[in-house]
Amino acid sequence: MAEPDPEQVAAVPLYLRVAAALRDDLADRRLAPGSRLPSERSLAHRYHVNRQTVRSALQLLRDEGRVVTDRRGTFAVDGGPQAHVPLLTARRQSFPGGTEAADALVRAALAWEAPPAALASRLSLVPGEPTLVHRHVVMSPAGTPLQRSVSWFSRQALTEIPQLSRYRRGKDAAQQPDLRLLYHWMHQAGLRLTRRESIGVPAGPGTGVGAGAARLIVHRVVSDQHGHALEITDIDFAAQAAAWTYEFSA
Repeated sequence: MAEPDPEQVAAVPLYLRVAAALRDDLADRRLAPGSRLPSERSLAHRYHVNRQTVRSALQLLRDEGRVVTDRRGTFAVDGGPQAHVPLLTARRQSFPGGTEAADALVRAALAWEAPPAALASRLSLVPGEPTLVHRHVVMSPAGTPLQRSVSWFSRQALTEIPQLSRYRRGKDAAQQPDLRLLYHWMHQAGLRLTRRESIGVPAGPGTGVGAGAARLIVHRVVSDQHGHALEITDIDFAAQAAAWTYEFSA
């Protein structure tokens, strides 16, 4: 089996590398089912990372059902041999509008605008206060819009997530934004996410996507462990041209 490319390995976020190492220990029974894992301090020392990186790695393993945590510590769960996942194949839940936006059929852009008044308080903003907004459009080969989405980011998101805070007013405005790792940036920042999505059918064709075809509207709110909204997104798409997939971690 070929060795992983060192440059690829270096590009993997530290918390994913720590999670992969612990996953190997669990799969190979070096951490026996029911045994307690070393403390966060010990793991940070072992892998030469900070404790926040260890916490993010452990949260990922909790989401996968490989470990559980209570007031006594974190304990290994029997995940069986299938629990082994190679370092470079970690699945990433992605946000729309990544580097594929360079494609002629997809357009994404960032701006700095005031959100609708109804959203301002949810985003911890005062009415009229601008924030970062992301727009994403998917078009058919003929140029007909099939999906439009707009995402508004809260004060907490811009404060807590370093990768978002770099997008200041006017900066990078001419570039296609790459936010595919948004939810992993949130995770790296120590945020535990709750994602709520409401799906509706508009009353008429209106002026939305799909040239009069059947449409669906999705309203998404991603919140942190304290109930603060981080991202609010509205998506309008032609129902016969797109599929909506849900993935949950219990």
